[in-house]
Order: sequence, then C-alpha cells, then structure tokens
Amino acid sequence: MTAVATREQIVAAADRLFYHHGYEHTSFADIAGAVGLSRGNFYYHFKSKDAILDAVIDARLADTRRMLERWEAEAPTPAGRIMRYVEIVLTNRADIQDYGCPVGTLTTELAKLEHAMLGQAGRLFTLFRTWLREQFALLGPVEQADELAMHVLAFSQGVAVMANAFHDEAFIQREVDRMRDWLHTYER
Repeated sequence: MTAVATREQIVAAADRLFYHHGYEHTSFADIAGAVGLSRGNFYYHFKSKDAILDAVIDARLADTRRMLERWEAEAPTPAGRIMRYVEIVLTNRADIQDYGCPVGTLTTELAKLEHAMLGQAGRLFTLFRTWLREQFALLGPVEQADELAMHVLAFSQGVAVMANAFHDEAFIQREVDRMRDWLHTYER
C-alpha cells in the first residue's frame, strides 16, 4: 500500500473513531489498531493527535464540498437543494440516532475541551451556512438569506440532538415534513 493510501486509511479510521467515541476518548493506539499499523509506522504519517484531527477536518471539508456540488447538480431549484440538506437527517438517521451529528458532536467536544482546533472544526458549519445562504438568496429572500440559513442549521442540529436522545424515527420524519412545509412557503 502506498504512503498516500495508508494516510487516507488512517484519516478515515480516525474520523470514524472520533465520531463514534469522541476525539478525547480516541487514542493513537485505537487508530493504529483500526488500520492495522504498528506505532512506528503510524508516527511516520502523523506526529500528533492534533495533526490527525486537522487531516480529519480537512477530509470532512472536502467531502462536504463534493456533496454540496453533487446536490447542486442533482437538484434543479434552490428549494430542492435546501431540501437535500434538510433530508440529511433522514438519510443519516441511524448514525445520528447512535452518535449525533458528526459536525455538531465534534465542535461541541472541542469547545468543551477549549481545543485550539475548534475554529478549524467550525469551518464545517461555516461551509454549510454559506452554501445555505447562497441557496436562500437564489430562492428570493436575499435580505433574510443568512438568517434563514442559520434557522435550517439550527433545525438540523436540534433534530440530531433529539434523535440521539430519544431514538425516535417518527420524530425525525415529522420534523423533516414540517421543515419541508415551511420551505414551500418560500418557493415562488
């Protein structure tokens, strides 16, 4: 396996472990074990856990950009694209019920730790906020676009927290349906 492929495996394993167990509760040994590397080989790729966290955040940002580009290609209208974001809580409901939102849980944990990488992790929310704001501006309410983007972000985070707390799929569906009805009021 090439060094690049090994590094990508490490980042993918760390991402999954940070999501499932938290950043603080995931050790080098956990990540190395998940990839099947010795500690020496592991340290060749990453010198610190923060370096892995930085790579995980960068990978999440790249994955999110690709997802947003795909949504723009697949959904012909701004409302349709915003619904793709809203429906992510349905698409990922099993993981969300078990672990919460991957972005929300990471930023919350880093905030509690007063971790230096909190701002870096917050770029994930900023990416969603900017994209949603652009979609709302295209939809029409330009002056309210950022406010509406924040409303949709708050919706997704609230649903993720409650889904994780109560494991209630009917709740998730009801909330997505309510958000869909609300969004229809902004369509021309």
